[in-house]
Amino acid sequence: MNRVLEIWRDIGQDSLNLPNFLTLFRILLIPVFIILFVNPTPDQSLAAAIVFTVAAVTDMLDGYIARRTGQVTKLGKLLDPVADKLLVLSALILLMNVDRVSALVALLIIGREVAVTGIRAIAAGEGMIIPAETTGKYKMALQVVAIILLILEGTGFAELGNMHLAGTVTLYLSLVLGYISGGQYVWSFWKQVVAKGL
Repeated sequence: MNRVLEIWRDIGQDSLNLPNFLTLFRILLIPVFIILFVNPTPDQSLAAAIVFTVAAVTDMLDGYIARRTGQVTKLGKLLDPVADKLLVLSALILLMNVDRVSALVALLIIGREVAVTGIRAIAAGEGMIIPAETTGKYKMALQVVAIILLILEGTGFAELGNMHLAGTVTLYLSLVLGYISGGQYVWSFWKQVVAKGL
């Protein structure tokens, strides 16, 4: 119990703010999304798409509010990327389960995310600050759009066009941008490693 209180003091009262509540809300939406989409019917797919969209909107809002109001916290910096990855990766795995995403594409995306997260953890441990690249933000936006399109494939929205094709092409574009941004991140990390003489 004492250890929990120490961690709480380290995090601080400042962490009890709207951006962090939005991030926590996004994490809580993930199991709701999984329950809806694990055995999708047209109605459940639509509900899952709505939940996923709400979660994605909180991703845009929490960072924006935190920066605009000066409420950036250590907890937020820790939870936000974790929430993003949990949301996207759970969706990819479920889409792969219903044959809307190929295993190879899912593995390439998951591998990239794991590698960048590992490098980010090493960088943080060495006190390095590596800012997020704009390419990475575009990658995330494309992933969200692709996943929503692929979820909607099994709903009445499919009458509007070929959701599978649109979602797959968008996902491939996000994959390309993901590896470009990942390469930029590794290059920024390597330059700092050389500069520090590690």
